[in-house]
Amino acid sequence: MSPLISGELLHIFAKDNTIRFLDTTLALPGETFDPRARFHDCHIPGSQYFDMDVFSDPQSSLPHTVPSPAHFADLFGKLGITPQTHVVFYDQGNTASACRAWWMAKLFGHEKVQIIHGGLGTWQQQGLPVEQGASPTYTPQTYHPKTEYSRIAGLGDMLEHVRLQNRPILDARSAERFYGKVSEPRAGVKSGHIPGSRNIPYKTVLDEKGFFRPATELETLFLHAGVTAQTHPITTCGSGMTAAVLTVALELAGFTSNALYDGSWAEWGSTPNTPIANGQNP
Repeated sequence: MSPLISGELLHIFAKDNTIRFLDTTLALPGETFDPRARFHDCHIPGSQYFDMDVFSDPQSSLPHTVPSPAHFADLFGKLGITPQTHVVFYDQGNTASACRAWWMAKLFGHEKVQIIHGGLGTWQQQGLPVEQGASPTYTPQTYHPKTEYSRIAGLGDMLEHVRLQNRPILDARSAERFYGKVSEPRAGVKSGHIPGSRNIPYKTVLDEKGFFRPATELETLFLHAGVTAQTHPITTCGSGMTAAVLTVALELAGFTSNALYDGSWAEWGSTPNTPIANGQNP
């Protein structure tokens, strides 16, 4: 199942009452809109708001950290979702939040999960209806996750990979942040990048309209960054959000064995004694 649903298929999906649409809209650093208000004002009929802050580890001091399998299962089940439900994520702006939600669902073993390519804008361009108001409620279900731990990397994993230089590390932040030319947006986080990592700003994998570039272009881009079918790349960014855009791009390019560093730079740059580089890509 492709991660993406193209616009021409949405008329078919819109008629399928078994498909659950979830709006994942979230403001990235520097964005100031209210995601819930945006959902209330306009969303796909019958969709619910998937709050990334709620679907995060409440015990973590880091932003958007993945919750425990039990916590995710409880929240997903309360949305009325079972492991058999076909879930379609979308967002209303930056692509990253829908990609993050897709990755999280895949992490916990959800098989039938996709993203609307182009988000709510694509839905509206197809002439499909939207509505206003609060989320509908569905009968809670029991959800049984099947965590795929190969999809996630932690701090200890990353320290080992940096020591061994055995997997490509792809950083989705801007070049200015990657090279330490500007301060990080989060207090107490040093500037720079993980030694040996490569900078692929997440917008690089998108075209001027915000759509993912063709698979062949993405494959070429990743090959130039040292990715092959045998290297199992790891994506990272500021807080694990835009890294998921690279993760989806890797899947589209055929590099399906990959992981996401969940703590990302928010963790690496605030942890004492982690090695930090500021120079050019190797």
